[in-house]
Amino acid sequence: MVMNKKSLQEFKQILEDKKKSIIKELKSFTKKDSKLKDDWDAQFPKYNGGSGGQILEDAADQVEEYSTRLPIEYSLELRLKNINLALEKVKNGKYGVCEKCGKKISIERLKVCPEARFCINCGKNQGSASLSSGRTPAPERSTVRD
Repeated sequence: MVMNKKSLQEFKQILEDKKKSIIKELKSFTKKDSKLKDDWDAQFPKYNGGSGGQILEDAADQVEEYSTRLPIEYSLELRLKNINLALEKVKNGKYGVCEKCGKKISIERLKVCPEARFCINCGKNQGSASLSSGRTPAPERSTVRD
């Protein structure tokens, strides 16, 4: 069963709005990587100077802020990737179809998660709610650079 054009346009608009919102959020603390598609790099906070023990304290705060930004960046990048995949599916007529079983994803599920890649049954079989939309947990990233 194919989704009607009105519903498809509504989901497309929701996806485009989410995409704009995520890009805006990413731009607030990252910079787009021109070499890798859909990749953003968290910016290390700017050093404002200081003296004595204040320098070490400021540096520690900056490292903490940077390490806090990394998993947020990863999560937003992954959501953006899934939204872009969903928008591509809208273009090629495959939006709302489960990637695993090929069955239609329910409208109710798409209302909750318009970028969903799997139907509710296949999502359950994946073992976690995060995998049902194709999301994976953020990996542990080291903040130490060689």
